[in-house]
Amino acid sequence: MSKSNRKPKKIYLDYAASAFLEASNPGAIHEFGVKEKNKLEKARAIIANILDARKNEIIFTSGATESNNLAVLGLVQGQNLTLRPLLAKERVGERWIPHIITTNIEHASVLEVFRHLEETKQAEVTYVEVENTGIVDFKKIKKSLKPNTVLVSVMYANNEIGTIQPIMEIAKEIRYFNKINSKKTRLGARQVFFHTDATQAINYLPVNVSKLGVDMMSWNGAKIYGPKGIGALFVKKGTPIKKIMFGGDQEFGLRPGTENTALAVELAKDMQVVEKIKEKETKRLTKLRDYFLSELSKTPFGIIINGDLQNRLPNNVNITFPKIPSDLLVVELSARGIMTSSKSACKSSKAEGSYVINAIRSVQGKTLYDGEEGGVRFSLGRQTTKKDIDYTVRALGEILTKLKKWYD
Repeated sequence: MSKSNRKPKKIYLDYAASAFLEASNPGAIHEFGVKEKNKLEKARAIIANILDARKNEIIFTSGATESNNLAVLGLVQGQNLTLRPLLAKERVGERWIPHIITTNIEHASVLEVFRHLEETKQAEVTYVEVENTGIVDFKKIKKSLKPNTVLVSVMYANNEIGTIQPIMEIAKEIRYFNKINSKKTRLGARQVFFHTDATQAINYLPVNVSKLGVDMMSWNGAKIYGPKGIGALFVKKGTPIKKIMFGGDQEFGLRPGTENTALAVELAKDMQVVEKIKEKETKRLTKLRDYFLSELSKTPFGIIINGDLQNRLPNNVNITFPKIPSDLLVVELSARGIMTSSKSACKSSKAEGSYVINAIRSVQGKTLYDGEEGGVRFSLGRQTTKKDIDYTVRALGEILTKLKKWYD
């Protein structure tokens, strides 16, 4: 065989698009790029199947923070912020401000976006207070809906106290509101859209978006035993969101930048594992969590369990030890090899206490109990065993005995 007839070796000459390791830019049309694109789309299809969604409704991002920003900012900016009449008394040419609703215990990546939109007068905001159980009353969400409401964003489960929000009930109220109150304008029918941050919930709760009734849902890989730097946003077809970053037209024009195929593939694999073991792991951790709470209740030190006892994630135990600063407990536990937290890691650099704990302590201006101790969050996982819980209970006993001066 002559040299000219031999099959050429693979020569990569597209380093400006992506430096070649074992992957390439999935946007390229050469052989390597097409292979990467196929891997990316297969991962997208796997995730869509798990969520009972369409493939083109899954947007890959760098994580849940970006997903939340894209959902909230993108939806508000995607609405027509010009001058459109929504009420009969309004006239064409009047300024219209969209109204958005959330709760006072959302993750910072949602709350800070809402505050930004409020401060810059891009939106009118309602922060619905949760009950002292850490759960929002869906009827309060219903009462907050207004003619100019465009978005409701309520997390599926809280990242600090693990309380599970009534997502399906909220979705039902929004659908009913849309059906009854939707007004036809020259720009079409007005609609309220529903977003949920499912980052903490995805390991343990159902994520069928059709049954949940959500228009957008955020999550990331790090919370499901996957890599950091990858997340996703489900965006139901017909949801009018705009991109908040500018560049290429990747991810259906909503998220510019070269896609990270390797991480997307890993995210899909991790979600498959989660779905496979979800039921069994939920039962195991629920039993372990309840054992932990039972053992703690036997100690001579008073404890306050933060959040509803029933409607909470199976892996979450958030406790306040009266008069004992939570940060001090975290440090003492760390010294004994037990890693816990006193508030969300995204706010851990702030000096003030947990806004989530503060929110459930003071409902409608009434202080439920005194003190600035905060809460200590023990979050269990796949590697957590009964021996781990027993050791933790003993360590807590030693620490609290040492710090008994705080009780005097």
